[in-house]
Amino acid sequence: MIVAKRSNQMHGPVVVISRDADRFDSFVHQHAEAQLVYAIGGVVAVTTAEGTWVVPPSRAVWVPPGIAHQTHSHATVQFRALLIDPAGLPHLPATCAVVAVSPLLRELILRLADLPRSAKGPEFRQALTRLLLLELSFVPTEPLGLPWPEHRALVQLCETIRHAPVHSISLAAAATVAHMSRSSFMRLFKKQTGMSFARWQQQARLLHALVLLAEGQSILNVALDCGYDSPSAFSAMFRRSLGRSPSAYFSQ
Repeated sequence: MIVAKRSNQMHGPVVVISRDADRFDSFVHQHAEAQLVYAIGGVVAVTTAEGTWVVPPSRAVWVPPGIAHQTHSHATVQFRALLIDPAGLPHLPATCAVVAVSPLLRELILRLADLPRSAKGPEFRQALTRLLLLELSFVPTEPLGLPWPEHRALVQLCETIRHAPVHSISLAAAATVAHMSRSSFMRLFKKQTGMSFARWQQQARLLHALVLLAEGQSILNVALDCGYDSPSAFSAMFRRSLGRSPSAYFSQ
């Protein structure tokens, strides 16, 4: 059940949607507009037929117009979604991506969401919107996406890994489960996801870890829940993937 505060406010080419929920899970839907999903608190995941993108605070997911997607969280979350008229921005990216949110862009998003309670006039709203569109950057940041295969056996295998990241599956065991030879499995998995199987499995664990860390769980508990023998082994993987330790990443 969703316990949420929602407000949709038109600001010229931008619609602001506010969601504060104990748990959020939307239906699969799509918009004629482009969408930027920004997490204020907690972790938001956006899933399409091509994969899943996870955003902790200070990051956002870019969703192009017309892409069917589902937005969800596993725990308490606060996020703001911007629906952007494609006519307002030329040369929009055609694929989903996790992008950085600068301090200025963050304040502009929050200010636009708060405008219904503000006495500012339409000129002020228009100025904020123009500045927001100028500040919006589509430069991808950390690799926080998880590409999804199309082959049925690979999909089932990936679902198993995603729902039980504590269990590590070897390449040989994965090929056996998929009823393929080792070489055929490696070739097909890389072709359909763009990643090796080992890299995909690590990425699934990393995204699961981001959710748990955002919920305030200790590094020890997160490491064990993601199948690592020690917090140091988990922290080393996290640093290799995102360039800093878990504590430094979330403090930033």
